[in-house]
Amino acid sequence: MIGDWYTRNHTALRKTLDAGKDLGMPDGVLINGKGPYRYNDTLVPDGIDYEAIDVHPGRTYRIRVHNVGVSTSLNFRIQNHNLLLAESEGSYTVQQNYTSLDIHVGQSYSFLVTMDQNASTDYYIVASARFVNESLWKRVTGVGILHYTNSKGKAKGPLPESPNDEFDKTFSMNQARSIRWNVSASGARPNPQGSFRYGSINVTDIYVLKNKPPVTINGKRRTTLSGISFVNPSTPIRLADQYKVKGVYKLDFPTRPLTGAPRMETSVINGTFRGFMEVILQNNDTKVQSYHMSGYAFFVVGMDYGEWTDNSRGTYNKWDGIARSTTQVYPGAWTAILISLDNVGIWNLRTENLDSWYLGQETYVRVVNPEATNKTELPIPDNALFCGALSKLQKPEDISSATSIIGGSKLFFTLLMIVCAVIPIFH
Repeated sequence: MIGDWYTRNHTALRKTLDAGKDLGMPDGVLINGKGPYRYNDTLVPDGIDYEAIDVHPGRTYRIRVHNVGVSTSLNFRIQNHNLLLAESEGSYTVQQNYTSLDIHVGQSYSFLVTMDQNASTDYYIVASARFVNESLWKRVTGVGILHYTNSKGKAKGPLPESPNDEFDKTFSMNQARSIRWNVSASGARPNPQGSFRYGSINVTDIYVLKNKPPVTINGKRRTTLSGISFVNPSTPIRLADQYKVKGVYKLDFPTRPLTGAPRMETSVINGTFRGFMEVILQNNDTKVQSYHMSGYAFFVVGMDYGEWTDNSRGTYNKWDGIARSTTQVYPGAWTAILISLDNVGIWNLRTENLDSWYLGQETYVRVVNPEATNKTELPIPDNALFCGALSKLQKPEDISSATSIIGGSKLFFTLLMIVCAVIPIFH
């Protein structure tokens, strides 16, 4: 788990945003919740707990890396080791080696890493911020240690360099384009990609979603998607549908960005059940955005700099675009995704940059089965929480089961301790 970290808690961060300010530079980058190894006596104070991974020479390990931070894109690398990319967010990828890989907020990758070095020393594991002034951001670099069992000493010297492209983001985009779906993996089937060839499916819905730098709406600093800053309703949208509560939201999210003044609304996309939706994510902000859609994996079919046009479809990858749930959109660029709307529900489509998300850069996609007998969605669970206009339906919480679980676990733990104490007697 890699990610930027603020020492302020979430309520303090929200107050900063509500006051119309940016969060500023984070206080650090953590690896598995731990601070940096002391690779530099000036930048890193003594006594910080750091992540260390023990490995055996000659073996190959699967290393899964997730960017769980607030808003910082990170470059991940292991000193002197190749990262053989094998999987991303549930999809097998075409396997290819990288010396480092940009991992944006909310994204996940699996690498196969072979321990093929001579272990003269330990090796650095590095997660460093991307697209920033590195001289200012050095103090927030995440550093861990890869330790061979036969290592001859501690890691020393400078960290392995990140891509030197602060003012040129084509390297990162080309790297992202190189990540492709392995259409011949994960199944015994005679034809690659099975019968689901997304490039030949007719598109039923097209939405161009554009984000811009923060704006002021009604005296408040807000972020927008296609000119709309989302307002979370007091009544959950899916429950409002179930109990036919009117006025909770509007099913009128525009297919193209609004041309008038931005506004704050609870506006939702009307998806077509079993339709095939094309979404173009246009980033007119100055920083990388990553977008996530709950309940779905979508196909990333294209990305480029400039404004998206209908002619941009000529550049789409219609065969082996990676299927994933979170994709990056570079500043001044667009990313196109295709979504098969086969999962009934109300699904959040949002930026994973938590500051922008908090200020309103999100919407929902409503997918409803029009058939009278809806066999495609599970019923509401018994422990559902009701609020807003439906708060009167909230059932009293039953704490007896929780008490019995706690009591049972205490009894189990006591018995376990007795068994552990008795075992040595018989050896």
